[in-house]
Amino acid sequence: MRIALAEARSAAARGEAPIGAVVTRDGAVVAAAGNRTRELNDPTAHAEILAIRQAAAALRSERLVGCDLWVTLEPCPMCAGAISFARIRRLYFGAEDEKGGAVTSGVRLYDQPTCHHAPEVYPGFAEREAGDLLRTFFRDLRDPTSRS
Repeated sequence: MRIALAEARSAAARGEAPIGAVVTRDGAVVAAAGNRTRELNDPTAHAEILAIRQAAAALRSERLVGCDLWVTLEPCPMCAGAISFARIRRLYFGAEDEKGGAVTSGVRLYDQPTCHHAPEVYPGFAEREAGDLLRTFFRDLRDPTSRS
């Protein structure tokens, strides 16, 4: 999660929502990314999607069997779907997203009978730090005079 948090901080420095993701396999980092939706003018360029794309390219497979995903924020419906289709083994995430999340919040995609593959889910990793990054970023976005 340390690397995912670093990716989130890098995303914030680029003016992106501070969300980072890392794909690991057998304890080794396969891919890491932070949000790039604004930079790429691409609403699908979420950290999870970018990390999954990098991992699939590195492993030369659309199925990331045996891989784990670490992400700083609970995945949205789009990312939760990509995680399912990529056959990610385990999902570890930091802060819950009551408004936009789709794993333990919202639609709870992996609890649906139509879900093809549900990873093991472990919420709450570095939850405070991940949440603080998001809160500070959006507070500063709303009120630039609040930056410290």
